[in-house]
Amino acid sequence: MGLKQTPPQAASDHPMSKTVSAHDLHISLDPLSEEGLFKWLLASFLMGKRIQAGIAAEAYRVIAERHQRDTPRKLENCTHRQLVGMLGEAHYVRYDETTATRLLALAARLNDEYAGKVGNIVKASADRGEFEQRLKAFEGIGPKTVEIFMREAAKVLF
Repeated sequence: MGLKQTPPQAASDHPMSKTVSAHDLHISLDPLSEEGLFKWLLASFLMGKRIQAGIAAEAYRVIAERHQRDTPRKLENCTHRQLVGMLGEAHYVRYDETTATRLLALAARLNDEYAGKVGNIVKASADRGEFEQRLKAFEGIGPKTVEIFMREAAKVLF
């Protein structure tokens, strides 16, 4: 008789149900602005997980704006507990422990291997493909995070 209706999926099942842009987060992307590139990488990292885009955007705001951990050096200099607390403020709780661990590892590796600069990853890469592979070499950065980051950063980097 009638069609069987399936319940709608929860918003958390679709992390990018709303696309959040660098502009939405007041991040200026410029090849000469290391600050903007890192902020967008941080935001992309948070949005790359299976979590609502609005919660990921709020986590970015809490970390980068409220707590001013907006450079790899500043991020690396906070404790795991502090970072978990920041994620909690944003209600980014599903992956808070692993995300905190991976964010600290991201900052440390970016500082150690690339002098804290996304631009140095570009300089070390022969082309866009190699740059994307270098990004994926960071713990916690997979194809989704690279896709989100490159959606806007590719225009200024390549």
